[in-house]
Amino acid sequence: MDNALKILVDADACPVKAEIIKVAQRLEIETVFVANSWLRLERDPLISMVVVPGNFDAADDWIAERADGNTIVITADILLAERCVTANAWAVLGPNGKPFTANSIGMAVATRAIMSDLRAGGAQVGGPPPFSKADRSAFLSALDLAIMRHCRRG
Repeated sequence: MDNALKILVDADACPVKAEIIKVAQRLEIETVFVANSWLRLERDPLISMVVVPGNFDAADDWIAERADGNTIVITADILLAERCVTANAWAVLGPNGKPFTANSIGMAVATRAIMSDLRAGGAQVGGPPPFSKADRSAFLSALDLAIMRHCRRG
């Protein structure tokens, strides 16, 4: 059984692509960026790009089908995060470093549904705060922690 760690990135709107690439190169971790259209990425044998054609959820489907106990998934999409947590991905992280876990994903999905209902009803609800340096730092810390936990696992 191959227990090499792999990073899967929901890349369309990911603000931490450069950080992921640096970590992947430094620690020699295979990383796949998945998107609906081509993204320009650094050339490296460990870094690859998958462009998924078709429907809106094609990238999510591709990632969720490959998430397992040796996969770190990076996504801001709560429904994709839920699918990956259910698939027992090693770690599921938001680009702000927030981990999605079996204990937290239910509340995140419920909050998403409430906000969606409020918007559909015409309520003016604010979006997430702007992405900050603190978010970037928290993401790097969370990614390092997930990788180190996997390495210690054996």
